[in-house]
Amino acid sequence: MDAFAVSITSGLTIKQLRVNNALKIAIFFGLFQAIMPIVGWLAGLSLRDFISGIDHWVAFGLLSFIGCKMIYESIKTNPAENKINPLNIYVLLILSFTTSIDALAVGVSFAFLKVSIITPIIAIGAITFLLSFFGVFIGNKFGHFFEKKIEIAGGLVLIAIGIKMVVEAYLT
Repeated sequence: MDAFAVSITSGLTIKQLRVNNALKIAIFFGLFQAIMPIVGWLAGLSLRDFISGIDHWVAFGLLSFIGCKMIYESIKTNPAENKINPLNIYVLLILSFTTSIDALAVGVSFAFLKVSIITPIIAIGAITFLLSFFGVFIGNKFGHFFEKKIEIAGGLVLIAIGIKMVVEAYLT
């Protein structure tokens, strides 16, 4: 759901959306969501305490930075200046990584529970790909109706996802 929310936010920042753009975002999100459980599964229990101790703070920091930058850019008076481009490889890597950190913990739990990893990662990757692909189009379609307000909302959503990760880490 985090990848879906971020894909909606990404879609609203793309002015001339093409299917290739949505595919690029969906592939990144889907691959990261599928790869991170494998990494967690391979890491097993040995890294569990270290990863679970900081993953939420890393995600919070990165998502908050990008969210604040989106909010700042939406209220600037000169719209011609560069905005965050979700199709930029570095931005896409950060977004893909931060939305898939919790999948790393899922992989660790799979190793602990001795669960086969193949079926879950295929399902996780495919579902994330589809939700992200359609999320980009949803964000693009509705983003133009609200212009700057939706960019502010998108930035707030990213920050809220980061806060949610920190809160969940301390409630569980």
